[in-house]
Amino acid sequence: MSEKQPLRIVHCFRSPVGGIFRHVRDLAEHHSLAGHQVGIVCDSSTGSEHEDKLFAQIMPHLALGLERLPIRRSVGLDDLAALKRSYNHIKALQPDILHGHGAKGGVVARVIGSILRVQRYRVARLYSPHGGSLHFRPRTLSGETVFMAERVLERATEAISFVCDYERATYEAKVGKPSCDAVRIYNGISDRDFGAVPASANSADFVYIGMLRDMKGPDVFINAFAEVERRLGRPLAGRIIGDGPDEEKYRRMLEQRGLSERVTMAPAMPVREAFTTGNIVVIPSRAEAMPYIVLEALAAEKPVIASRVGGIPEVLGFDSAALVEPGDAMALAGVMLTALTSPDWASRTMPAKDSFQSRFSASVMAGQVEALYYRHRTRI
Repeated sequence: MSEKQPLRIVHCFRSPVGGIFRHVRDLAEHHSLAGHQVGIVCDSSTGSEHEDKLFAQIMPHLALGLERLPIRRSVGLDDLAALKRSYNHIKALQPDILHGHGAKGGVVARVIGSILRVQRYRVARLYSPHGGSLHFRPRTLSGETVFMAERVLERATEAISFVCDYERATYEAKVGKPSCDAVRIYNGISDRDFGAVPASANSADFVYIGMLRDMKGPDVFINAFAEVERRLGRPLAGRIIGDGPDEEKYRRMLEQRGLSERVTMAPAMPVREAFTTGNIVVIPSRAEAMPYIVLEALAAEKPVIASRVGGIPEVLGFDSAALVEPGDAMALAGVMLTALTSPDWASRTMPAKDSFQSRFSASVMAGQVEALYYRHRTRI
């Protein structure tokens, strides 16, 4: 890290669930250990007991504290109250850096940062999309409205940090080439995340770990699992681990398909604990930026099968046999069957451990983000 004057850094994001929360926790830990003061502003209405435990773990690194308030996914009048409360809290912290993550976090950081700058506060405004608004489709009313908002907010942005090349290319295609500084900094995971996680005695053949919403593809996993059983001609064991708004939908789907006894569901848990419950990790997302679950699974030396979306090919390799087209349950079933029945599939298909670790380390990520912070702090 750096020996320069420590920074006061506040991260703003909406939901403390999934990859954005993991990203911010890693940055907070590394930057706190480097001597910076870090705080978080995020939503209070999402998350579970699992996320509460994660907050407890990161609190020793949050010298600027944790502020949770209602921030809805959809846009509405409630946003004004949330924005005012966030402004009062952030102004009192006198941050050097406001880093917004995701669509709502990006709005909070850049709007409040701009108000503070009008009042002559020296605060740098940074933004990381993490997919977010980039998941909207072009040539639709909602999509074009969101992309226009991104273009306007770009004028209130010192730098955009993309988590993969795919995310940057998507931004340029949908929003336009950034007029502010723009860099690609890969997500990274901590050294403690590297090391094989053996499966338990009653582990499932396949496990899905992630949010329970259609964009992440649990329904594709269920359909593919049923097809693998049909082709193989015998029952298998599967697990779905996570929380989310569509949980009951997937429970009904399992019941309707007669799979409830063989595909069990469990709430979110520490990811390395989740890895003990399955032999092959399946990531059937319809859209992603750079999902941490891919990095975490590879670090745990678990075989991974994933959709060809977002930055996943940048991790597994663009020609990887582990990739399938998003939403194609039959193609996913074909790869799942091959991985299950070919003993050397993982050794032939997964990336080399050393090169993977050198590219996707949290210390490398945090160092590059810190350098970005200093670059724009000194330009103000």
